Amino acid sequence: MKRLVIILALVLSFMFAASIASAGKIEDVKAKGVLTCGVKDSVNLFGFIDADSKELVGFDIDICKYIASKLGVKTEFKVVTSKNRIPMLVQGSVDMVAATMTHKFSRDEQIDFSITYFMDGQKILVKKGSGIASAADLANKKVGTVKGSTSEKNIKNAQPKAHVISYDEYPQAFMALKQGKVKAVTTDSGILAGLKAGDDNPEKWEIAGEFIASEPYGLGLPQNDSAFRDFVNKCLNEMWLDGTYQKLFKKWMGYDLPEGWTIELWPM
Repeated sequence: MKRLVIILALVLSFMFAASIASAGKIEDVKAKGVLTCGVKDSVNLFGFIDADSKELVGFDIDICKYIASKLGVKTEFKVVTSKNRIPMLVQGSVDMVAATMTHKFSRDEQIDFSITYFMDGQKILVKKGSGIASAADLANKKVGTVKGSTSEKNIKNAQPKAHVISYDEYPQAFMALKQGKVKAVTTDSGILAGLKAGDDNPEKWEIAGEFIASEPYGLGLPQNDSAFRDFVNKCLNEMWLDGTYQKLFKKWMGYDLPEGWTIELWPM
C-alpha cells in the first residue's frame, strides 16, 4: 500500500510538472501578475534613465506598459544589452524583449518575433565638418559600434576597410567619438538621433550618408508560443488603431510619424 501511495505521488508530481511546462506565457504572466520586459537603459528615446525621475523611460518602455495593461498586469523591467538580450529571453529571465532589436532570420533560430513595431535604418554619426559623408569615407578609419549588434556586421560589409571597434553600449561608442578615438559611430538612425539630442552640444554632430541597411525592430518573444505572439501582435495593431502608437512616436521622436510607413495591420 505504501509503495502504491509513493507511485501515485510520483505520477501526480510528474503530471503537475508537465502541466506547468505546457502552460503558455499568457497564463504564466497572469499568474505572477507581472510582465517582465528586457529593455535597454542607455539608448536615448527608446530606453534610458530620466535625469529627473531616475526612472526608465522611452518608446520601448511605453510599448511594454501598453501590452502589460492589456494583460491586466504590472510591468517589471530588466536591463539587457545587445549581447545578452536573446540569452536572457531563452533562459526565461524575461518574458519579452523590447530593446531596439532588429528582426533577422538568424535570430529566429533561437526566439520568435512580433511584427515590425518600428522601422529604422543604419547610418553614421560624425563630427560636423569632418568630411565624412558616407560609409565609403570610412576606409582605414576607426568606427565605433556595439558588440553583438547587427550594426557591427553591417558596417564590415558596407566598408570592409574600416577598423571596427565594438563597445558594450552606444554611449561608450559616442564618448570614443568625442574623445577622437573613433571617427564615426554607426547604428540605427533613431539611436544616433538620441545620442546627438542628449549631448550638451548637439550642433557639433551630424547623422550622415544613405542607409547602410534597413533595421526593422521586432519584440523578442519566447519561441513556439503562438498564443502569446498573436496576443502581442494584436496589441500592436490595437495600439496603432486607437492612436496610441502615433502619440508615443511623437512624444519620443519629437516629430510626426513619417508618411508612408504603417504597422502591419491584420483584420480583427
